[in-house]
Amino acid sequence: MTQASKHTSGEDSLIARYFKPLATEPGAFGLDDDAAALRAAGEDIVVTTDAIVEGVHFLGDDPPDTLAHKALRVNLSDIAAKGAVPAGFVLTLALRGAEEAWLKPFARALGEDAAHFGCPLLGGDTVSTPGPLMISITAFGRVPQGTMVHRAGAQAGDRVFVTGTIGDAALGLDVLRGGPVAAALADDVVGRDFLAARYRVPQPRNALATAVRTHASAAMDVSDGLAGDLTKLCAASGVAGVINVPSIPLSSAAAGLLARRAIGIETLVAGGDDYELLCAVPSDHVDAFLRDARQAKVAVTAIGGLIAGLSPPSFVDGQGRELKLRRLSYSHF
Repeated sequence: MTQASKHTSGEDSLIARYFKPLATEPGAFGLDDDAAALRAAGEDIVVTTDAIVEGVHFLGDDPPDTLAHKALRVNLSDIAAKGAVPAGFVLTLALRGAEEAWLKPFARALGEDAAHFGCPLLGGDTVSTPGPLMISITAFGRVPQGTMVHRAGAQAGDRVFVTGTIGDAALGLDVLRGGPVAAALADDVVGRDFLAARYRVPQPRNALATAVRTHASAAMDVSDGLAGDLTKLCAASGVAGVINVPSIPLSSAAAGLLARRAIGIETLVAGGDDYELLCAVPSDHVDAFLRDARQAKVAVTAIGGLIAGLSPPSFVDGQGRELKLRRLSYSHF
């Protein structure tokens, strides 16, 4: 044993074994320094952070590879909503123990996503905890100077778009908990597995980032629920909105449950964990936005429009009647 290895801590060994191979950005310095460096030439650096906590954002028996995917992807979703390109991330792990059976698949999945999305590990911290497992990531993105897309900026007359499908993750959580949705899909293994995967492994829409930056007047990702997050966007922009509920895109599993009245629309629009993009697009940019979305191979759907006013957005049915939602979004407190 060398003198250096005698003084190598368990934390250092853990980092060197599982996470140093993910630090491919030169500014990470091989995780051998106390900080990383990102260069910005004619660009702004976009910063976002999200933590996922056992028992709050994931279940105690969720596979470690899905936790790695979720922890990074919820941050990548925010980066995409700002119209930015991923630049890297830092990771904080609060672990009850350093178990290879958990760390190996976690690090492997994290490395796969880091490579796939072009978002290398830059640094971070590992700590022990007697409490629930916690994974916190701060991600960085790049945009040309002054072009980051904000929640504010939408105007009356803009069309409202969402990517993907809405409500699957909330249903997936119910499936994993063995709730009413699981019971309603007792004979549908494919549907249960699809919804559970939508909860465990979000699909960030980073391929749409350039289109968002080019065409959207305002955008954010749908993390706490479509109804609540749209309310936030409207409040920041000083507008109101009208959403046509039948236009909200649903997966076949969600649509089937809704048609059977096993769930209500509130479950889908207020459930959270969708990690889809919500965009306001001026009418003269709609055609170009749709064209660029097709080229990016990201499904986008127009679900309504913004109007003058300061009231929360209205959700109306096929007959134009406003639906009264008791709950708009998930809230931690």
